[in-house]
Amino acid sequence: MPTHYNGTAREKRALNAWIKFKRAGITLGSRIGDSLRTFNLTESQFAVVELLYHLGPRNLSEISEKLLCTGGNLTTVVDNLEKQKLAKRIPSKTDRRQYEIHITQKGKKQIEKLFPAHLRRIVDEFSVLSASEQEEFSRLCKKLGLGNTNKNK
Repeated sequence: MPTHYNGTAREKRALNAWIKFKRAGITLGSRIGDSLRTFNLTESQFAVVELLYHLGPRNLSEISEKLLCTGGNLTTVVDNLEKQKLAKRIPSKTDRRQYEIHITQKGKKQIEKLFPAHLRRIVDEFSVLSASEQEEFSRLCKKLGLGNTNKNK
């Protein structure tokens, strides 16, 4: 549904793009996230376990930076992963004030079971776009993420 905002053509075009972008993201996230719930994981928990599996141990600030989430929320996510025995905190060898978050064997087994199906779901969802459209979409998302350096365009 397009915006009903009665602004300039530039404002309406940007607002319509924003609405479509947000709706697509929410809809896709919901459909892709369905498979995570069968493993009793939230999207944030899955993201942390997947990051640890593929990148190895990280401290909270590194995880927060990679996943673009707040430290407070991440602390709760890691607490819950520890309760499920999917991750554990280990004191840093180089900084006594820091903890590294490590994936456990149970976490590895769970992500190895879950990730292939999760990836297939993503590939399937994105199959509505051609390979070149997927590459263009990625390029445009990156451009949006980097921001507009010339605000008067």
